[in-house]
Order: sequence, then C-alpha cells, then structure tokens
Amino acid sequence: MDRQSLNQDELKDTKEHQQNKKLVSSELGDLFANYLGDSLFSCVFEHHLQVVQDKEVKEFLEFVLKSSKKHLQMIKDIYIKENIPVPVGFGEDDVRKDAPPLFSDIFMVFYITEMARAGLQTYASALSMAFRKDIIDYFTMCINESNEIYNKGTYLLLSKGMDISPPTIPYPKKVDFIEKDSFISIIAGKMRPLTAIEIKHLQANINTNILGKAVMLAFSQVASSDELREYFRRGANLANEQIVELGKFLMSGNLPTPKIMDAHITDTTTSPFSDKLMLYHSSLACGIGIQNYGTAISKVMRHDIHIQFGTLTASIGKFSNDGLNLLIEKGWLEEPPTAADREKLSKM
Repeated sequence: MDRQSLNQDELKDTKEHQQNKKLVSSELGDLFANYLGDSLFSCVFEHHLQVVQDKEVKEFLEFVLKSSKKHLQMIKDIYIKENIPVPVGFGEDDVRKDAPPLFSDIFMVFYITEMARAGLQTYASALSMAFRKDIIDYFTMCINESNEIYNKGTYLLLSKGMDISPPTIPYPKKVDFIEKDSFISIIAGKMRPLTAIEIKHLQANINTNILGKAVMLAFSQVASSDELREYFRRGANLANEQIVELGKFLMSGNLPTPKIMDAHITDTTTSPFSDKLMLYHSSLACGIGIQNYGTAISKVMRHDIHIQFGTLTASIGKFSNDGLNLLIEKGWLEEPPTAADREKLSKM
C-alpha cells in the first residue's frame, strides 16, 4: 500500500472515530465568534456591492462575500447537526441596501485586506485548538481563503497606487551578536535603531488604527443617537492617539509613517448599518487591536516599545469594556457558549 492510500485510510479512520465526538469548548467558542463576525462582514460587503463603482473592486467584494456566506452556511450546518441553536448574528435588519456609500472603493479594499490579515491570526488560533476532524478541516479552509483574500487585496491595493507595506531597511552585511544589554534597556535602548521585527509590528498596529479611526469617524456621523455618536468619536480620537504615539518611534528612526485614510469617508449622514452592527463592530475592532498588541509585545525587544504597547492596550481595553456595557444595556450582546454554573444548578 502506497503512502497516499495509507493517508486516505488514516483520514477515513479518524473521521469515523470522531463522527460522534461532541464539540469541545474551544471549538464552540471559535465557531460562535466566527459566525457573528462573518454575519457582520456579510452585511458590510452587501452594502458596498450596492454602491461600488470600480469593476475590479466589485469582483473582489463578490469573492469575499461568497466566502463569508459559505462560512455561515457551514457553521449553521454544524449547529443543526449538533442540535445547537444558531446564533442571531446580523442580517437583513442590520443593513440598508438603499443607503449611499459610507466609504470609497479603495478604502473597502484596505478594510478587507486588514480583516484578512487579522483573520489569518484568528483562524490559526482556532485551528490550534480544534480537535474534531470536520472542525480542523473547516478552519484549515478558512486560513486558505483568508490567505487568498489577503493576496488579492494587497495586489489590488498596489495596482491602485496604494502601498501599505512597511518601509525598507538596508540588508545586513555580516552576521553579528549583541554584546550590551543596552540593546533592550528602557533608557539606552531608545538610542539604537529599530529592528526589522519592531518596524513590522509598529507598521501593522498603525495600519490597524488607521482603519479603526476611519471606521469610527464614519460611524460617528451616521449613528442614530448622541450617546453612540459620542462613543464612536471617542474611538476615533483613541485610534488617532495611538497612530501618533506609534508613529513617533518610526519618525525617530527617520522612517516614513503610513498615511491616514480619513479622506476616504464620504459625507453621508445616512447610515447603511444598524446601531447594533456598528457598536458590535467597534468591539470586534478592539479585539483585533488587543490581539495585535499582544503579539507585538511577545516579539519586540526594546523596553520602551513594550511599555507603550502595554499602555495602549489598556486604553483599548477600557474603551472596549465601555462598548460591551452599551451592548448589554441595549440588549444587543449575544451570550457566547459558557460552562455550566454548578453552584446554581446545585440550588435548583
């Protein structure tokens, strides 16, 4: 028997062995979050497909919407098979297809590309804690699709004259070793040039905040209540502060900083989305920001950058918590799968 046939037999045996295995907590949690996220993105893509002008951007939007819709159906099938209630998520009530555009076509490509980049990390995390064969296959598929979307998005941005990549630096001329602890110290470490990895994470987090600022500004001009408009304005200001603080590290090293995207917001005051969708979207964006900072903290070596990332993470956490409280107050936050409350059950 050849190796390929053996692999097929192994996969068949694994599938048969796991067909009656219940979903574990990590799988339940990741599928739930994935369903809510893709139902939200589907609404965003459906709206922009109604107003898109650029033919290539339209084809890109159709591609990513098809992907999101497929995810929703596959998760729904899993829920039905497992006799689990399908989450409400977001749908027709959360998008107004006759509304004018809120963002430019090129901004939507930037938006999708950044979300695909975040998706690569999120799906990799989900895959690393998936154990049932069908769930492993599902998240593997999601990673492959996110990779394809990211590739298409970066190419489309470049073809439209927009480069979101980090700046170039000189190639190393020789192999060297660090001899002084000042390389990482909070005081002397500020004087040394940034490493390639530090530049990477500074750029990635600035890009995330450029996206977040534009989205929050747009939401602030179309939200239906003063309370939400103020919350979104606060989010835009927070993102702007983070762009400035992170940009200082690049500028101190005589490196360029990315351009903001505020000009790609239209002047409409008619919302294409429900307040519920926009408020949940802000929570989703906060989660991506905190995830990015967490990854960055684990990779950079300069203590001053560590401290700044930690400070900015705390700011996002406070803003996110206030948003979650608003979602709860308005009855818009779906409860994720949770463990049994044994103490409560014992008193029933």
